[in-house]
Amino acid sequence: MANGTRPITLLVCALGGEGGGVLSEWLVDIARHAGYAAQSTSIPGVAQRTGATTYYIEVFPLPLAGLAGRKPVFSLSPVPGALDAIVSSELLETVRQIGNGMSAPQRTLVISSTGRTLTTAERMQPGDGRADAARFVEVVKAFSREHHLFDMGAAAREAGTVVSAVMLGAIAGSGLFPFPRAAFEAVVRGSDTQAPEKLGAMAAASLRGFASAFDAVQRPREQAAMVARLLADDDETAHRAEGGLPLNPALPAEVAARFPPALHGLLSLGHARVLDYQDPAYAALYVERLQQVLEAERSIDPAGARGFAVTHEMARWLALWMAFDDIVRVAELKSRASRTRRVHAEVKAGETDIVKVWDHFKPGAPEFAALLPPALARRLLAWDRRRATPWALPLKVGSHSVAGMASLRLLASLRWLRRRGQRFGEEQALIARWLDAVIAGCRSDWRLGHEIALCGRLIKGYGSTNERGKANLLHVIDQLAIAPLPDGAPEARARAIAAAREAALADEAGNALDAELVRHGAPPRPVKEQPIRWMKRRPEAAPR
Repeated sequence: MANGTRPITLLVCALGGEGGGVLSEWLVDIARHAGYAAQSTSIPGVAQRTGATTYYIEVFPLPLAGLAGRKPVFSLSPVPGALDAIVSSELLETVRQIGNGMSAPQRTLVISSTGRTLTTAERMQPGDGRADAARFVEVVKAFSREHHLFDMGAAAREAGTVVSAVMLGAIAGSGLFPFPRAAFEAVVRGSDTQAPEKLGAMAAASLRGFASAFDAVQRPREQAAMVARLLADDDETAHRAEGGLPLNPALPAEVAARFPPALHGLLSLGHARVLDYQDPAYAALYVERLQQVLEAERSIDPAGARGFAVTHEMARWLALWMAFDDIVRVAELKSRASRTRRVHAEVKAGETDIVKVWDHFKPGAPEFAALLPPALARRLLAWDRRRATPWALPLKVGSHSVAGMASLRLLASLRWLRRRGQRFGEEQALIARWLDAVIAGCRSDWRLGHEIALCGRLIKGYGSTNERGKANLLHVIDQLAIAPLPDGAPEARARAIAAAREAALADEAGNALDAELVRHGAPPRPVKEQPIRWMKRRPEAAPR
């Protein structure tokens, strides 16, 4: 705490739309209404989640009435190592400020959210590019005099408010400023503090978020248990199923009886996803494929000493591949009631509020060809390749309207057509090749089968990203798992596949993958043909 001769210094870090500017205004208003001198400045962040906007607040710890007419001089920017507190709504932003030297271990109080909003660099990684949140927490603990960590985003969502109100409650609960709780609540309530029954819905929600954060920070004895609980909640939230599926779907008893209990958790999620995607017959195919993998794994590890890790990985990646994205799936997800509820919750719409949602689509010839029989699909794709520019149909659909929702539901009802389409057959053939390679590899060497199963990580995204991932996977299988190699031992093949997979995930262009293939005696990926499109040149205007 400040010693009474210098200002109390606070650095607030907030992302776009979280109300950081409102928070800084609140703090200055609280100080001035209490008779204290205060000042705030801000440094704008960068778009596309490459940084946060920071707000620097200084409050002189003595009231102006006791300064005998003197006025304190404030700084316009924070000084590294001279901050009394840092409050941040995102864990990585907290660590960034610590990396800039802003936090002093003997002086600085750090209040941070444990929640993450992924950066652009994290989202660009073909594999799992998320930074290790546990290491961030250790950095905060090591470089702070006192720290309070909890999920501010979850607290804000639960209260139905914005993060700025939660951050204000955390600051009030920390005792950083010499103001009572009522002073903080008054600025949230607004001008009318004498009629609680007239309190607006937004102010009431902000007070709920404020109270939640105030209690979380005020009770230091519960801090360790709170951090452990919230970090566990983060892990659980990261595994939530998408598309309105339950978090822990029930696994049918006849399916559960075929697999060891250690596989039931992930198997239930995969089974529910495939069933939701198509129909019971498709879910039965998923179970049948996994049984083949389990039998192959048991042939080399009957006791399950390795926890049936091959089947476990296949349960994950096989479900994701079998539930590939197409225009039917997109329309179904866009028209679900769960999506409407989520949108209303995100914009904090009331029961009487009107919310209009416009969805933009631009399907091309490949998306329509995917639902056509193979012969017609090939003709459509050949026609599209002959065009000067690929054909696409821009659409703007209002899912809030009867016509817009009806069109989405009509398209979503065409899942029966998916089985008859060209893409469904192609995807099943590619899945079968991967499945056969996993089974053959597992019967030869457990690690070889495990590494081939992990190659399912290469299949992700849609469009060209999805096609590139499938091509990489099949090339790795054909050249490293099946074709002759200088060192064809199963252990060597397993190491080569692991290295090639990690190279493919680390380098989207594929140069690292080609280098790994060549290093292990396999040919690089073939150069993909690209059509040459001739464009007519406009005649130049005749000279005057």
